[in-house]
Amino acid sequence: MSDAVRVLSTLALKGAIQVLAGQYHAAGGAHIDADFAPTLALLGRLRAGEAADVVILTRAGLDEVAREGRVAAETCVDLARSFVGVAVKAGARHPDISSVASLRASLLAARAVAYSRLGASGILFAKLIERLGIASEINARAVIIPQGFTAERLVSGEADLAIQQISELKQVPDIEVVGPIPRELQTHAVFSAGRMRASQKAGEADRLLRYLASSEAAPALRESGLEP
Repeated sequence: MSDAVRVLSTLALKGAIQVLAGQYHAAGGAHIDADFAPTLALLGRLRAGEAADVVILTRAGLDEVAREGRVAAETCVDLARSFVGVAVKAGARHPDISSVASLRASLLAARAVAYSRLGASGILFAKLIERLGIASEINARAVIIPQGFTAERLVSGEADLAIQQISELKQVPDIEVVGPIPRELQTHAVFSAGRMRASQKAGEADRLLRYLASSEAAPALRESGLEP
């Protein structure tokens, strides 16, 4: 719709943005027309010339497009951090992931592990299994998706364990989040937002950015599995 603020957002914030869009509009803000994809996919789309008013990416990704002059650097704000977690199908036994050794054993015991090729969590997990010395065993039977929600592969029965940002796991029904992977293996992702320099709705975009970074938005972020 022509009066909407166009938002391109990383998948990790899909649940929160869908809730916040309604709250924002009810409070007198503009409609939000949001599209969601992994940060790497969004970077490709932005560099190919796709238009938007606000973008929400990993901090590293947002800094890249700010350096390229696509995003107004002075508008960039950090919104939340997320941690990588493990999920199982609802009702399934929860594996022990409380330590590095137990996580390694649980990954090796799984029939198949689902993770994403493009997302920040998938990149972390690929490095993690290399670090643990189990990459060949896990990848021999892994379900590696190009993008999207890995936990959907639990519901379909294709995998026993799904790895992704906890905020992304929580967006899939009929699954249970076991918990985060051990903190010493984590590289938490910071998700940040900024206004596209070419936006024709700078005032509305800046108002939305202030709202997303405010205390009003924090409960929805927490409920979706993020840490404001």
